[in-house]
Amino acid sequence: MIESITLSLNEFAKYIIPLLLVGIPLYALSFKKVKVYEVFVVGAKDGFTIAVRIIPYLVAILVAVGMFRASGALDLLLQALTPVLTFVGFPPENLPLALMRPLSGSGSLGLLTDLVNQHGVDSMYSKIGATMFGSSETTFYVIAVYFGSVGVMRSRHAIPAGLFADFVGAIAAVFFCKLLLF
Repeated sequence: MIESITLSLNEFAKYIIPLLLVGIPLYALSFKKVKVYEVFVVGAKDGFTIAVRIIPYLVAILVAVGMFRASGALDLLLQALTPVLTFVGFPPENLPLALMRPLSGSGSLGLLTDLVNQHGVDSMYSKIGATMFGSSETTFYVIAVYFGSVGVMRSRHAIPAGLFADFVGAIAAVFFCKLLLF
């Protein structure tokens, strides 16, 4: 019984996105009398304008991340903090991911992939890393893109709040993985 329901839901799930892609424009055209193509073109034009406006912010954050990784500063920081991290129970192997995640999604994904390749899928480091990856955000990227797209120059409390949330996500990932998985 449960298998047949699961099979039916899985079959239905294949058609959800195509149904939405066809259904929403048809609904707008038929019932709301919206000129779908014209509205789409206006939206695409606005999206292109926003993309052009945020390019300088994207370039700045990508250059900063590249310099941080290429300079070796991450490795030096890891060497200096390893004794303290070991003492408090935070795996030093996960520190590069915790530090990179607020800066770069692709950089942190690369570090997570390295953790999985080096320690295996079922290792504590990989599970903590995956949990950390999912419970934190690319804070500086988000602030650069979203604040830059609307012209906000002073982030005020957004950066400290975002970094605090990333810190809590990293600590919670370690705590809950150790509590629940090992």
